[in-house]
Amino acid sequence: MAYWLFKSEPDVWGWDAQVAKGEAGEEWDGVRNYQARNNMRAMKLGDQGFFYHSRTGLEIVGIVEVCAEAHRDSTTDDERWDCVDVKAVRPVNTAVSLEKIKADPRLKDMVLVNNSRLSVQPVTDEEWAMICEMGNTKP
Repeated sequence: MAYWLFKSEPDVWGWDAQVAKGEAGEEWDGVRNYQARNNMRAMKLGDQGFFYHSRTGLEIVGIVEVCAEAHRDSTTDDERWDCVDVKAVRPVNTAVSLEKIKADPRLKDMVLVNNSRLSVQPVTDEEWAMICEMGNTKP
């Protein structure tokens, strides 16, 4: 299994909206960055990701799971853009802020720390375990 981080502005698509979609999940649509798209194309069913509130909050608030592999993004007719579907798995018990992540030297190489604008990014096994620990949630 691989791990990822999905960024969304909470006033556009927040954790509560994701949870409300239930088991069916929702397309992670609207991504118009080739690197983020390629990350989604690499995802497999069952991969998990952190749900990160960007712009407002700047924190990891939940864990999602890929429930449909890459397919055409329904919000565009442009063949270049794909997306995956994700469903909420559980909230983290304690939100993990970007400030806390940046303060931990063990996470200095994390993509979120070094390329904070990338909306869909990989997370290493070690980073996953550390952030789950910081969020008081099971990995």
